[in-house]
Amino acid sequence: MKLKSFWVALLLGLVLVLSACSGGDSDDESAESNGEKITIFQTKVEISEQMEELAEIYEEETGVEVEVWGTTGDDYFQQLQTRLNSNQGPSILSLQDYKKAENIKSYLHDLSGEEFIDNIAPNMAVEIDGEVVGIPYGVEGFGLVYNKDLVSEEDIQDYDSFVNTLERLSNEGVDPLTLSSEAYFLIGHMSNYPFSLQEDHFEYIDQLSEGEVTMTETPEFQEFGKFLEAIREYSPNPMDYTYDEQMGDFATGKTAMVHQGNWAMGMLADYDYDFEVGMMPFPLAGNDKLAVGVGANWAVNGTKDEAEIEAAVDFLEWLHTSETGQRFVVEEFGFVPAMTNIEANDLDVLSDIVLEYSNSGETIPWAQNYYPASVVTNDFMPAAQDFFLDENISGEDFIQLFDEAWQNAVK
Repeated sequence: MKLKSFWVALLLGLVLVLSACSGGDSDDESAESNGEKITIFQTKVEISEQMEELAEIYEEETGVEVEVWGTTGDDYFQQLQTRLNSNQGPSILSLQDYKKAENIKSYLHDLSGEEFIDNIAPNMAVEIDGEVVGIPYGVEGFGLVYNKDLVSEEDIQDYDSFVNTLERLSNEGVDPLTLSSEAYFLIGHMSNYPFSLQEDHFEYIDQLSEGEVTMTETPEFQEFGKFLEAIREYSPNPMDYTYDEQMGDFATGKTAMVHQGNWAMGMLADYDYDFEVGMMPFPLAGNDKLAVGVGANWAVNGTKDEAEIEAAVDFLEWLHTSETGQRFVVEEFGFVPAMTNIEANDLDVLSDIVLEYSNSGETIPWAQNYYPASVVTNDFMPAAQDFFLDENISGEDFIQLFDEAWQNAVK
């Protein structure tokens, strides 16, 4: 009896041990089955803390570990290339624009077959050779920000109506339109228009750099020079204005229009202004589309093993389709969503306008993202300063200066 009792006890003990081991392993295996550990290396320092929080939430929900790598931001792309070239690249990375994507295209995973990619707003994905390799973080847009008490969108449709409106406002004692003296606000964003209105702005920029075309001979640039002449004639000299002063005069009703983007609401929020604000397209060559672009894009490292690539794609899908992920995009990251399936109900008025144009596809691109490095600050800026400080420089002369500035940048 004692021997029989011993074997029964031993068998029962083994069953309990095996049962306990099986139960413990099932949890671990469940967590691991959701995907490998993934790493994220992204460029926007201002959302670093939010990304860390999101990574923790994702790991709690899925069991997949997400490690977020920090960056100083200024030299992000060099850091990224170093990591990729040494086979230590992240699972998910940032692409600033198409040019950067081209530089590392051999590392990029084709996302075209993923269903959630269909939700990207028209013309906002990064594509190379027909493959979607970049998912936009969010969108921003710029144009003529205007006081609806003083201007209506119907007033400005083309060059003639633009000039007539400037003249009318000036006669009424209102500053019609102000630019400001900072490089991108003075000429960087403005110069986008004649480039982006080309049939293929990528090809045009390449041809310009090769000396196959000139701005002087291009109709959109010829008219751009005339627009700048009108702004100089009827508006205060932008060299006398900082961004803060420009927005202050607009908020207090002294100025009817400013050329800015949806980011300007951050400055307007500091004022108790008493009029409705709108934003309209800049009407170069009759343009009726808003200039909308993307500051950064998500991409997946296609050189990782299949399981890690799948886990990275799963994370991006969750970010853009789950309730938690979408809330982070809009509320925590503060992006104007570039995905048509993401609702944003509490955006400011200018961001709402950008979202509407973006989702409808009524946009022109940010050709400025494909300029030669530093051409705006080092080459366009001096030409624009000379133009606004010297009334003897015609619009035609200015475009000639632009041609020379571009060739100096691509030497």
